[in-house]
Amino acid sequence: MTLYLPRTTTSQITEALTAERHSVGGGAMNIVLTLVIVTDEADHYDAVRAATEVGREHPSRILALIRRDPEAEPAIDAEIRRPGTSGPGEALLLRLYGPLGEHPDSVVTPLLVPDTPVVAWWPGQGPVEPAADPVGRLANRRITDALRAPDPLGDLVTRIQHYQPGDTDLTWTRLTPWRSLLASTMDQPCGWVTGATVVGEPYYPSTDLLAAWLSEQLDVDVQREESDGPGITSATLTTDCGDISINRRDGRVAVLSWPNQPDQTVALSRRRASEALAEELRRLDADEIYESTAKHVGRLANRTEANA
Repeated sequence: MTLYLPRTTTSQITEALTAERHSVGGGAMNIVLTLVIVTDEADHYDAVRAATEVGREHPSRILALIRRDPEAEPAIDAEIRRPGTSGPGEALLLRLYGPLGEHPDSVVTPLLVPDTPVVAWWPGQGPVEPAADPVGRLANRRITDALRAPDPLGDLVTRIQHYQPGDTDLTWTRLTPWRSLLASTMDQPCGWVTGATVVGEPYYPSTDLLAAWLSEQLDVDVQREESDGPGITSATLTTDCGDISINRRDGRVAVLSWPNQPDQTVALSRRRASEALAEELRRLDADEIYESTAKHVGRLANRTEANA
């Protein structure tokens, strides 16, 4: 069941939520976190659908703040979806008109559940400094996606300069399968790693993050090269015994090659937003590996500019 409250207020929304919880026996409170989505009308459908899928693993209360006409009179149109309609938790879709779109925290704060962690997610272009954003200040974790920016790498590097514990980006989370597979190759005798190469689409920041992660973890120079994609297409470790390479041309299946051994075919699909978001919600503490890698990306970018 979905309840619509056009031109409403936060107090009326709170009253409606209380009535809904009584009618379903309070089930809406059995959640592990509140996921606040800051988006616009164009992106809200996919974002809410991804959050709904994630809710099956992480029972969440979804608050979607959808910015509308900034020139209109201040107003809120609310859509309340009962638990079971959009996942195990309730979902609130709040369309904010006029100046309310610039001050979403004033709408969110009265609707937060006490003593429940808050995660903020910007599925489109996020703020330069998430921790200083009005909604970001309310959150334990702040998730952005540099891939959606006009200049993805520049957006990521700029945001890294303002990093605060709790910040993360889905361009990093998309790397987990690559990092896991590369780490597993180090479990086998392979000789000393003397260098590496990562190849991916131009302006695809996950490629630069992977190169920075390898550079920092292995303490070697890593070359970043370009391809037609999709996404990251290969990663090669140069060792004393020869090259160890992972090549993925179709975005789904990769070929792992070892010196003097037959090639292996491994599943390495590109991750959907819901898969990456689900991984981020498994931890509410700071991601030290992301912090270290992201700052290393910033240092490499500054070094490149200095040598240009």
